Amino acid sequence: MELIWHGHSTWHVTVGETSILIDPFFDNPATSLDPSDVETPDYVLLTHGHADHIAHAGEFDGATAVGTPELTGYVEAEMGVDETIGMNIGGTVELGDAFVSMVRADHTNGINTGYEHDAGVPGGYMISDSKPTQQSDDEATTFYHAGDTGLMTDMREIFGPYYEPDAAALPVGDHYTMGPWQAAVASDWLGVDRVFPMHYNTFPAIEIDISDFEREVKATGSLAEVHVLDGDESFTLE
Repeated sequence: MELIWHGHSTWHVTVGETSILIDPFFDNPATSLDPSDVETPDYVLLTHGHADHIAHAGEFDGATAVGTPELTGYVEAEMGVDETIGMNIGGTVELGDAFVSMVRADHTNGINTGYEHDAGVPGGYMISDSKPTQQSDDEATTFYHAGDTGLMTDMREIFGPYYEPDAAALPVGDHYTMGPWQAAVASDWLGVDRVFPMHYNTFPAIEIDISDFEREVKATGSLAEVHVLDGDESFTLE
């Protein structure tokens, strides 16, 4: 599984022959790319409807947008997206070579475009090369994109033991989401081998010293390895 972080919460994930772009927002200081510079993915996953997560959802002709029915309905009607798949918390859909499960996130989800749109509930995604079941699968590779969220016990009680993610991308910028210490606890509860910070240093309210997160992960006793990627940097998850 190939991962590329394009800054903020924008990730490009490749599973087999299937490419997935999550929360496309290229107006952030970590990336040098415009949407036109990015090869059109097969699917665009949207965690929730805030502008810094859906800003460029309509820029990829031919891609299928995936999210809550309310949010996919919005991007179809207002952003010109032709193909959509609506799903919801707890559901798993097969997208080419990937199995994508939507999981809970604790956040808000209105779309403010001069008037309020209901975007359904916010979520995160478990992306795996194998279908999730109750039976543990040591051969599966699973990446968890938490979306915008606070710390929640579902990470300890459900996400870690049942989805068994190998790696997690967690928001660490505080103010609107988890900060460094909460995200560190989340990485411990999830039991991941690798953790990637995201959703930080994009604008003043979420500016942090990323070494605080690295220190907090160590303080939990977690064995997770912290990977602080540069914008547009790739990582192979095996």
